[in-house]
Amino acid sequence: MTAVDELLAIGDDALVAAQRLGEWCSRGPEMEEDVALANVALDQLGVARLVLSYAGEADGRTEDDLAYLREDFEFRNCLLVELPNGDFATTIGKLLLLSGYQKPLYESLVDGPDERLGAIADKARKESAYHLEHSALWTVRLGDGTDESHRRMQAAVDELWPYTHELYAGNGAWLSTVESVLAEATLERPDGGWQPGGGRRGVHTEHLGYLLAEMQVLHRAHPGARW
Repeated sequence: MTAVDELLAIGDDALVAAQRLGEWCSRGPEMEEDVALANVALDQLGVARLVLSYAGEADGRTEDDLAYLREDFEFRNCLLVELPNGDFATTIGKLLLLSGYQKPLYESLVDGPDERLGAIADKARKESAYHLEHSALWTVRLGDGTDESHRRMQAAVDELWPYTHELYAGNGAWLSTVESVLAEATLERPDGGWQPGGGRRGVHTEHLGYLLAEMQVLHRAHPGARW
């Protein structure tokens, strides 16, 4: 990938994750968790804004241009973040797998050659550490809870696992972190097998198209509008 594609991958992961998490607003299983998921969504959106602003400078586009005026095949997010929320266990599973990837990624960028990206990553790694801790606590709580919560959490992990190979390819830190959480939660790590991919190349599931239609409709209906 080019340098711009790498920025888009980071920014698009965060943007699409923020949009999905925002769908939980007023629908969380308890008030505290409703607020927590909204805050995680805002953290992801903050990263997306900074990174997409940076990426857009290459050809004079703004963060809004990149968020609202690209088609689905122009997005470089991993497939995991565009999947529907499902039940609460599925959303927690997605957050665990994503934050387990984002935290070491941001940490690796802090002292990298790109100082501007490193400054963004320095702030983002602190937020992603909380996201990882929060999702890990819920994974353990559900996995090692009642028979029903265990069943749902295991089903979520089984459903999501095929999409993780875009995250853990060559990333031993990700795998080690996730495996330790699953073990504590008395959950089984799924075997390998089907490995859908293509998100980094702009090949997405049908779910991204629906998500973008909802996210982009106002901007496209009123191009150039200002508050």
